[in-house]
Amino acid sequence: MNLMAIDIGGTTIKLAYWKNGQLTNEHAVDTPKDLESFYQVLTKEVNQAKTAINAKGVAISSPGAVDQKTGIIGGTSALPYIHNFKIQAELEKRFSLPVTLENDANCAALGELAAGSGQGCNSMAFFVIGTGIGGAMIMNQRIWHGAHLYGGEFGYMMIDNDQLSSLASPVASAKRYNERTVKNFTGKELFEAADQGDAIAEEERDKMLHSLAVAIFNIQHSFDPEKIVLGGGISNNPELLPLLNSVLAKIVKKVPAAIMPDLALCQLKSEANLRGAVANFEQQH
Repeated sequence: MNLMAIDIGGTTIKLAYWKNGQLTNEHAVDTPKDLESFYQVLTKEVNQAKTAINAKGVAISSPGAVDQKTGIIGGTSALPYIHNFKIQAELEKRFSLPVTLENDANCAALGELAAGSGQGCNSMAFFVIGTGIGGAMIMNQRIWHGAHLYGGEFGYMMIDNDQLSSLASPVASAKRYNERTVKNFTGKELFEAADQGDAIAEEERDKMLHSLAVAIFNIQHSFDPEKIVLGGGISNNPELLPLLNSVLAKIVKKVPAAIMPDLALCQLKSEANLRGAVANFEQQH
């Protein structure tokens, strides 16, 4: 089935056609500032997709806590105007097509499951490591939303009396380093400084890696997924997997009968949300 795929972001909206099992005509538009402009932009794009590829549906990746039963986007995001009303029904009315909505982290996980590092898996955990820590859980090849739509919200996990997002985010780690050194490093620069023997950078990087490794270990031994996939900007760092596996190996040795998690980096990068939105549509239709 040919589809229009849409990934809603705070700054840009990415769009693509899904035809013959491939994403084509990928492009982006600036995210509108208000709801009516948002409707106009998306309706124009969908109408073009109807003409170009005879699109039969619209698959959307969205920020926020998407309730697929009600078609309402709860929670908060950089786009307050899309929240807390039946937006899915409104979009279907305007497009005259079936519409599916799913949270962006969940879409990224579904994308990796369909065409990335999670191919062939029945179960998978997906970490999004960025400004905070987000993620998704996949069980039986479907998103596990949880009773309160908190499935995969790994950043809320408590480690050493603090939230994982505060401990393991590269942004938070760089902030701690900068407060201690009166510098202005990014997370990437923090890793580089640690490699060059900066003791404070090493300490902050080790804290981040330890916290993330503990969270990964706990997910492995509570949900026991086949694979744990890591996404976010830090997944571009070739050091991440070797360093994390080294920390995890030390943790595993301390626990009798523990297993080593199977870690992988995400493959789809910027296409993950669009591909996952398509996979979500195909699951529902």
